[in-house]
Amino acid sequence: MSHITLIRHGQANSGAQDEASYDKLSALGHQQSAWLGAHLRTQNQHHTRLYTGTLKRHIETAHAMETELEPVRDARLNELEYLTLARALEQEHGVPFPHDQAAFTSHLPQVFAAWQRDEIAGAPERFADFEARVWDALTEIAAGDGPALVVTSGGLISMAMRHVLRLDIQAMAQMALAIYNTSQHRLFPIGGTLSPTMFNAIPHLEDPDRHYAQTHV
Repeated sequence: MSHITLIRHGQANSGAQDEASYDKLSALGHQQSAWLGAHLRTQNQHHTRLYTGTLKRHIETAHAMETELEPVRDARLNELEYLTLARALEQEHGVPFPHDQAAFTSHLPQVFAAWQRDEIAGAPERFADFEARVWDALTEIAAGDGPALVVTSGGLISMAMRHVLRLDIQAMAQMALAIYNTSQHRLFPIGGTLSPTMFNAIPHLEDPDRHYAQTHV
């Protein structure tokens, strides 16, 4: 098995109200991604493979990182559709759509819990299917040769951590809320299985003049 470093995409269009509008990096998102790529080169971090989802924000993040690796695009690495789920939960159960950060923080755990219980009829995919596709993709990547970079999204990273740490749905939601843009998360093979050895690392944003770039949304 090979170790995997999961990377959340740079800041996207955080003011969006639907999936299509959200799916592009902001100017800051491009900068965060470039800083991460420069950090990886400066530290001589060795990776032989690069994977991304097929979403625009994944592709833009990987491009700005300038890894010189040819990316493999895999739709199984795409994010859950939180905005679609939120609209469906509002229409079906009257749970208000969040319009600010405080509301989003309390709303996301509600969405995850209802989704896991199969209570959202308009969900674009079942929670169990999302869980299965995420772990199938990561298992295949881990079986390949050499350390891999995987540029993806926060919900997918929280699902990966749910699997390896056996988190309940509330803990998974809290983890998703905590994940920084362009943060690194490592899964390392120990005893024949993948174990978390890094979570939410942002060394490329730790300089005081970059603290403003430590974003969650």
